[in-house]
Amino acid sequence: MEYTLLKNIASPADLRRLPRTELHRLADELRAYVLESVSKTGGHLGSNLGTVELTVALHYVFNTPDDRLVWDVGHQTYPHKVLTGRRDRMPGLRQLGGISGFPRRDESEYDTFGTGHSSTSISAAHGMAMAFKLKGEDHKAVAIIGDGSMTAGMAFEALNNAGVAHGGLMGDLLVILNDNDMSISPPVGALNKYLARLMSGSFYAAARESAKSVLKNTPLYEFARKFEEHTKGMVVPGTIFEEFGFNYVGPIDGHDLDSLIPTLENLRDKKGPQFLHIVTKKGAGYKLAEADPVKYHAASGKFDPAVGFVKPATPPKTTFTQVFGDWLCDMAEADPRLVGITPAMREGSGMVEFHKRFPQRYHDVGIAEQHSVTFAAGLACEGIKPVVAIYSTFLQRAYDQMVHDVAIQNLPVLFALDRAGLVGADGATHAGNYDIAYTRCIPNMAVLTPADEDECRQALYTGFMHNGPVTVRYPRGAGVGVVPVKQMTAQAWGKGEVRRESHNSGQRIAILAFGTLLYPALEVAERLDATVANMRFVKPLDTELVVELARTHDAIVTVEDGCLMGGAGSAVTEALNAAGISVPVLQIGLPDEFVEHGDPAKLMSLCGLDAAGIEASIVKRFGEKPTVVRATAAR
Repeated sequence: MEYTLLKNIASPADLRRLPRTELHRLADELRAYVLESVSKTGGHLGSNLGTVELTVALHYVFNTPDDRLVWDVGHQTYPHKVLTGRRDRMPGLRQLGGISGFPRRDESEYDTFGTGHSSTSISAAHGMAMAFKLKGEDHKAVAIIGDGSMTAGMAFEALNNAGVAHGGLMGDLLVILNDNDMSISPPVGALNKYLARLMSGSFYAAARESAKSVLKNTPLYEFARKFEEHTKGMVVPGTIFEEFGFNYVGPIDGHDLDSLIPTLENLRDKKGPQFLHIVTKKGAGYKLAEADPVKYHAASGKFDPAVGFVKPATPPKTTFTQVFGDWLCDMAEADPRLVGITPAMREGSGMVEFHKRFPQRYHDVGIAEQHSVTFAAGLACEGIKPVVAIYSTFLQRAYDQMVHDVAIQNLPVLFALDRAGLVGADGATHAGNYDIAYTRCIPNMAVLTPADEDECRQALYTGFMHNGPVTVRYPRGAGVGVVPVKQMTAQAWGKGEVRRESHNSGQRIAILAFGTLLYPALEVAERLDATVANMRFVKPLDTELVVELARTHDAIVTVEDGCLMGGAGSAVTEALNAAGISVPVLQIGLPDEFVEHGDPAKLMSLCGLDAAGIEASIVKRFGEKPTVVRATAAR
């Protein structure tokens, strides 16, 4: 495609100079460009194809960046990035040194708020709208929320707050619900389009207010109010939003620029909280994505748009997610008490087969992480054995519930933490860097760190059989290729194992490995002749093994794919201090910074967590042949 219009759009100002009649062609070019770009880099696809017309209309109607657009979820912003001066940077999308797959304030002035997690847009845009009022500035704030984000409680908390005046001030906020699976509304048509434009226009508003003033304090007032409410409710599902204090408009066709633009123009000029409901099709304009929006939600790598996604010739390695999915089904077969819970991540967490085989024991609660945890706690109170399958980064949103509703009551809830450690292209917002630190400090909570696929299966079984709260953390992608043993065997509770003994008769180093970093640690140990322990548990920590290794070695090295502050290495030093043992300890883990997006292996190397990096850190601290002066250990 030539992209004759798109190539001349360096900013939304260029877009706003186009005749309105040219916008349909621009949208076609933009959709084609997004498809072409994602086919070369990978990334989210279906959601971005669905927001093309909406993006064009928003930047055409609103004076961005002075008017603020807050996109939620953030993975529907590729068309926005293309139109805001980043078209030439799309070949580096989600790659190290390239642009992010999500909005980032430090990337562009048009990215007004970072939205890696969902359901935050209304709160943020409401804050911006109120800030404009407080400063006396005439700017608009628009929250575009979609792709399931309205299922989260935080969105409704924001609606509840934004629809009322605060000290006489009310922000000029527009919330756009991008309903891309038609879960709320019926199919749109000419009548809906007409009513949406009518209800957003000045005539309807003036007529409504005039009628109110005329009928005020008469018996007909309450009848007219109810008649309007119920008549409108028969055509549009807006009553709930109007009860929050918003003027509801819609639903309208989110791919129809001739409807979108005049409706947005009407709403732009209104004061107070407005709510526009649009209906879009995920994957719109690309037949393969329209036919299977789940499959085409995101591309893991390059693909031919003419052919679509194809299975690789060589079957990929079994991932930890697949190990969890297989274990979940096997465990459910063996124990009728098991119930699986996910906050809107059925595919991502590997629960498709479980849903198919055990539909009554499967619960997708929507993007509601807090509810998922307390719901699990309620199940556990009544003798059910809940398994919460959740990404490490998403569990952060339910921390209070972990503490108060699960841990304090010591309930047997198993948290299967997928995406532990670095996640690669999704970057800092999705990285599971902090779960060891934020879970091990909670009383009653156990933390297991399996090193490979079989250990993951056995750790899940071990945690499930434990009578208390347990987290089992595992990374995205595949491990070293250890085939899981079908037979499930509980691991010795709180016990690690020595996987390699040093043969060095002089100074000796012991590497204590947590999780999948066991294998690069073993590789390093062969070169440095070090002892290696597979710790398996962060909590309860195998203090007996830690103390024994500290007393028989001249230095301790801990390795983990989590943050150093408060992580597994910190647990080891705490145990040594409690035992009164003084021995040099080198802690290796993720740095105290947000790690950028990029290839996972490259990121691990940059963070010094591959074999070469671990070896370099040890050599730098202790030398090629360690000559550490051993401190006297307190006995």
